[in-house]
Amino acid sequence: MAKRTIVTMPGDGIGKPVLDETIRVLEAAGFEANYVQGDIGWEFWCSEGNPLPDRTLKLIEEHKIALFGAITSKPKDEAFAELAPELKDKKLVYASPIVSLRQHFGLDICMRPCKTYKGNPLNFIRRGADGGVEEPMVDVVIFRQNTEGLYGGVEWSNPKGIVYDALMTHPKFVENFGHVPAEEVAVSTRIFTKKATYRILKAAFEHARTYGYKSVTLCEKPNVIRETSGMMYKMALEMQKKEYPNIELWNTNIDAQMMWLTKNPEDYGVIVAGNMFGDIASDGFAGLIGGLGFAASAQFNSDNGVGVFEPTHGSAPKYADYPVSIVNPIAMIEAAVMMLEFIKEDAIAARIRQAVAEVVAEGKVRTYDMAKMRGTAEVVNKGAASTKQMADAIIAKLK
Repeated sequence: MAKRTIVTMPGDGIGKPVLDETIRVLEAAGFEANYVQGDIGWEFWCSEGNPLPDRTLKLIEEHKIALFGAITSKPKDEAFAELAPELKDKKLVYASPIVSLRQHFGLDICMRPCKTYKGNPLNFIRRGADGGVEEPMVDVVIFRQNTEGLYGGVEWSNPKGIVYDALMTHPKFVENFGHVPAEEVAVSTRIFTKKATYRILKAAFEHARTYGYKSVTLCEKPNVIRETSGMMYKMALEMQKKEYPNIELWNTNIDAQMMWLTKNPEDYGVIVAGNMFGDIASDGFAGLIGGLGFAASAQFNSDNGVGVFEPTHGSAPKYADYPVSIVNPIAMIEAAVMMLEFIKEDAIAARIRQAVAEVVAEGKVRTYDMAKMRGTAEVVNKGAASTKQMADAIIAKLK
């Protein structure tokens, strides 16, 4: 049987070391694949004016599955300043390559699991009713609509002509902003479509049913954002009633949900939201299980079979310059485990996840974040594990 080919996209900063160590873990677990590197990130924006070159898109079109490290993104003016001089007259505008990747391949389903590893010193704890310390077990999966909403990219600064005329047809715009000069206005849209909303709701309910979660929580703001959040809530109600009567549908506002995170996180199972609110909720729950060193993300399109798997942390460029990489690779390893599950390599996925759990529970090998140290280059001399040492410990458990 021919080996599967995986597109690897290290990207910027710490993306390369965490991806390199993850591939070592995959190989140690018995996953056999060919790896081809795809170019993505800041380097290619600066030198080519495109952080997501067409050659990378062609690789993913061919091979379908990609592991992605991290990227650096900067505001518009800073991005323009770092362009190669010969590109500055070409009217290029920087756009996040990972957002562009999602939209190009229709990767509208984003799944972010947040599950407690026993023994992780970064796990959330709280004061119990008897004054003692409680450590609730968190087992939440956030489904985030990945291609629409506030991340859709439909924006204007200084809206003119038919755009401004269209805005002026809305009484709320006239009342609150009609007196503001157009050159002082910036507009970002929040667009939901029924098709994409149905798909993310369906994915959330199906996951809940398949894995035995008792509830799906819609985390939006329908009492204020009545058209988009309101449409999503109405569709969720109809879907639950017709197709999933045995799964409870809970409705929480995003602001209240963030407050309740530290009150009763163990009560939640599957959470579904639009793009921005899903991003917020997933980072909030990730904080309860150890932070960005443990937060992974899968984004996929079940129709075309394309899936991209990544940690949710950024590129942290200052850490990339350290002589020894100190960052926690577990989030990237978790992303690879999600990739394995996506391509039906469940046995290998389970082995890796068990190995990670054993290392964390044992507590002998901890990266700087787990040791609660500041992220300086000297932490490896003070007892913190390097990126490679954490991977070595996981590989040892696999053997």
